[in-house]
Amino acid sequence: MYSESVGVETGASSEARGSLILASASPRRRKILEACGLSFRVVVPEVEEVHWHGDPEGTVTENAARKCRWACERYPLVTVIAADTVVVFNGESIGKPKSYDEAVTMLEQFSGCSQMVYTGVAMGISDQPLQQSTTKSRVHFRELNSSDIEAYFRRVDPLDKAGGYDIDQHSDLIIRDYEGSWTNIMGLPRAIVEAWLTCK
Repeated sequence: MYSESVGVETGASSEARGSLILASASPRRRKILEACGLSFRVVVPEVEEVHWHGDPEGTVTENAARKCRWACERYPLVTVIAADTVVVFNGESIGKPKSYDEAVTMLEQFSGCSQMVYTGVAMGISDQPLQQSTTKSRVHFRELNSSDIEAYFRRVDPLDKAGGYDIDQHSDLIIRDYEGSWTNIMGLPRAIVEAWLTCK
């Protein structure tokens, strides 16, 4: 259904590339597009991301736009979709844990609490104006003890995931409930993609 690019293909032609590019390395975003029944190619943008403290919406909007423009410049006449996601807990943006111990600490802090997940999405073609949207969802965690966290991490690798968890993998072990878009929490709100790409 798709092929993943390796490295940077500067100045690449749109020939034989298909009609859609996902500018993201995220397997969860690939999964969401696959569920739409789309054929697409994956490229991994190399951009300098911003991290604006206290402005998660502005952060994800800007980063999604940078990723999208990067791919549009290199793949003219091909539709590009890009996204960026930030987890916010107690007013602080939470990234990916750098170690297992840090992931454990994150879930210990999340225990019995709620957090917001913001995803910015951008879509464009070559030098045309980008379409952009930002979606937010709220995640409510169960009360977690060390055994709960250990059981979750036996099933899910926390190190490549913002906040150290994936709502699409065994989330019943750690998450009590959520508000808003499930796929937004995964990293790409499907409703936005469906509206823009008319996927079924």
